[in-house]
Amino acid sequence: MSANKVPGIRAAQCHDTYSAERAALSNNAQVITMGARVVGTELAKAIVDAFLACRFDPQGRSAGNVAAIDRVDAKYHVVSL
Repeated sequence: MSANKVPGIRAAQCHDTYSAERAALSNNAQVITMGARVVGTELAKAIVDAFLACRFDPQGRSAGNVAAIDRVDAKYHVVSL
């Protein structure tokens, strides 16, 4: 959860290859996370491979949603130490 506190980062929890693909294609996620007690080693490798094989299309139908997330991030991001 703390990865999403970094300005400009979109991290997604992935539990299968489909969620990894959608994280990249629909949300332009740069980071994926997995539960160590939920996802086994072989599945984790498949999830990473699926995520890395996908590229976000900045002209695609999800681009507006990602732009809205970026605007909220830029407007409300507060750094606290």
